[in-house]
Amino acid sequence: MSIPTSQRSALIVEDDPDIRELLATTLRMNGFTVIEASTGLEGLAALKEHRPDLITLDLNLPDLDGVEVCRQSRAVTDAYIVMVTARQDEIDRLIGLEIGADDFIGKPFSPREFSARVSAMFRRPRTAQPQQPDVAGDDLLRHDDLVMDVEGRMVTLGGRELALTRIEFDLLETLLSGAQRVWTREALLDRVWGDGWSQDHHLVEVHIRNLRKKLGEDTTNPRFIRTVRGVGYRMMPASTN
Repeated sequence: MSIPTSQRSALIVEDDPDIRELLATTLRMNGFTVIEASTGLEGLAALKEHRPDLITLDLNLPDLDGVEVCRQSRAVTDAYIVMVTARQDEIDRLIGLEIGADDFIGKPFSPREFSARVSAMFRRPRTAQPQQPDVAGDDLLRHDDLVMDVEGRMVTLGGRELALTRIEFDLLETLLSGAQRVWTREALLDRVWGDGWSQDHHLVEVHIRNLRKKLGEDTTNPRFIRTVRGVGYRMMPASTN
C-alpha cells in the first residue's frame, strides 16, 4: 500500500533494533525517508534537526519515558505521532492519547495494519470543512463565548486561548460546524481520523473527555458538548446569537 508523498519524512524512536528495522522498512516501502533514534534524547534532537511529518514513538525507552518524549515533541511539532509499545493496558493508552498522540499500536503488530493506519492519517485533512456554521466572519465559529478561528487554528473561551491538540481542535470544529447534528462515534471517527477507524470508539471517548476538561465542562450539566446516550455527541444550544 503506497502513501502518496512528496518525500515525506518519518522519525522512528525505538530502542529495539528489530522493531526499528521493521518500522523503517515499512515506512520506506510507503515512500518515506526515515530517520532513526534509539533513545528519547536522540529522538528529540532528531526532531529539532529534521522536522519530520510522522513520528513513531516507543513508550519504553532507556532514558526518557515515551510519554515525556511525546509531550515535549507535541510542544514543538504538529507531526503525526504514533505510539508503539508492548504495554497495552488501558492506562498507557489513555496517557498516550491525552498528551497528543494520534494513534497507539501494540506489539506485536502487522506491518500491513501499521501501513493502513499511517495511510489513513495522511489521507484525512488536517481540519474538517465547516458545514453551514454559525459564523462571525469567513473563518470564525462561535458558541456563546467560545470562538474558533478555523484558518488560524486557535480557540478562545471567554477571551482566553485554549491549548488544544490537533485532534481536539478537529473534533470541536466538526461539532461546531454541524451544531444541530448528533454526531455518531462512527461519523466522528470517519470525519476526524479517516477511513478504517470505525470500530475504535474509544478514541473518540478519550479525546472528547480531554476536550471537555479543557472547556471546563460539568458533564452533569454540560454547557457545550452533550452526550446522546447510545448514539454519540452534539453541541448544546447556544444561549446567545
